[in-house]
Amino acid sequence: MQTPSTRYALSGQNALVTGGSRSIGRSIALGLARSGANVVVNYKQAADAAARTVAEIQGFGRKGVAIRADVSDPVAVERMLDEAESAVGRLDILVNNAGILRRTPFLEIPLPEWDMILATNLRGCFVVGQAVARRMVKHGIHGRIVNVCSDSAKDAARLLTHYCVAKAGLSMLTKQMALELAEHGINVNEVNPGLIETDMNRKDLQNESFRQFRLSLIPLRRIGAPDDVVGAVLFLASEDARLMTGASVFVDGGATIL
Repeated sequence: MQTPSTRYALSGQNALVTGGSRSIGRSIALGLARSGANVVVNYKQAADAAARTVAEIQGFGRKGVAIRADVSDPVAVERMLDEAESAVGRLDILVNNAGILRRTPFLEIPLPEWDMILATNLRGCFVVGQAVARRMVKHGIHGRIVNVCSDSAKDAARLLTHYCVAKAGLSMLTKQMALELAEHGINVNEVNPGLIETDMNRKDLQNESFRQFRLSLIPLRRIGAPDDVVGAVLFLASEDARLMTGASVFVDGGATIL
């Protein structure tokens, strides 16, 4: 797929993308770098992928660094932010993107799996969002926080109870953050991708009947790619979105209108 161009100017700004080593996170990290930002790539396990993403960021002439941290662990997050500030400077932009998915019938979800999904997809966004926002307030930075949510925040889906609940919680977290951080000049919004082919669902989409069923629910009859999410994130991270906070932007081919 051809690398998209960008019209957003983020030169001189510093961004953190959680889960930034692969798929949607990687595309967002590269989009921020193309727009002029220095980028911190957070990862938990994919060290090689994170290193490759950082190399591409540096290829745009930006500062880039990969930092391993579990986003649900407050101690690890504070360490990550210390390292990030040492590497690129104080953060202006946070993209809460880290997320995981499991497909399990409601009656069969074990409690550890429930806790794992909510720890990354909801608790992690709270922990990182709060820690970054505290530093923005301390330093007087009128920053931008973008939470990567999902259309699953709005619509129930079979086998995805824990995922949908976590994303619904994240959507309300976005609103609460936006409300309470507005007085500090920090804008908080969310992007809700629909069906995007990523490492998490590629195997599922290889099932032709599943693929066709999902396509039937999308008015544009198109499965998205990670790059399709980038423009919305860049817009919300830019000065063009200065009057937006607490907003939800759906990038889903029209699925939520059905």
